[in-house]
Amino acid sequence: MTADDSKSKYLNNLLISYLKRNQPYNLDVGFTLLEVLTAVLLIGVLSAIIAPSWLGFTNRQRLGQVNDGILSALRTAQTEAKKTKTSYSAEFKIENNIPQFLVYPTKNRPISGWQNLGRNIEIKPKQILLYTNIESENKAFADKKVRDTQAGSGRITFDYLGALGKINGSDPVTPLIIMVSPPKSGTNQASSMRRCVIVESLIGGMRIEKDTQCK
Repeated sequence: MTADDSKSKYLNNLLISYLKRNQPYNLDVGFTLLEVLTAVLLIGVLSAIIAPSWLGFTNRQRLGQVNDGILSALRTAQTEAKKTKTSYSAEFKIENNIPQFLVYPTKNRPISGWQNLGRNIEIKPKQILLYTNIESENKAFADKKVRDTQAGSGRITFDYLGALGKINGSDPVTPLIIMVSPPKSGTNQASSMRRCVIVESLIGGMRIEKDTQCK
């Protein structure tokens, strides 16, 4: 062995000795039972804190997208009515516990073509239900309140001007409300988390509301 080899070996040994003395953890030693239990406990606590918040966030996002679908359907019907100078309707219902819509010329109602609201997201049955205050076409119930104890349906029709059309010669009764909400567990009753579109004027003005404003 040359002098250079001896010197290199000495320096390597010196470096290894230094690292062993100064490393913060002994890599040959595993976790203790107490450390594992502490980690599991921390994960459980963080999950309990984060999970409800995340679930609430995803529910609000899903609900908002479904409500956007309602507004889009109504605006499409209104726009088509003005563009084609003929009455157009937007109709809403629950099918297989999923809210759906259909837009069509009022005098030519198709027998198919219903689409799920929130088409860009996955909605499971009874995850979100639809409720209305609509007694009949363009007519709200006398008390104007949404029937929120069971899923509903309704049809809103716009005339060639984009205003709410008369039905059999009768003026519309407003406001007309289409609401969506995740139902309370084990029931069809709407929860306190709500989103809705309100057609509030005879000329077809609309606005979006939420929670206590949807009633």
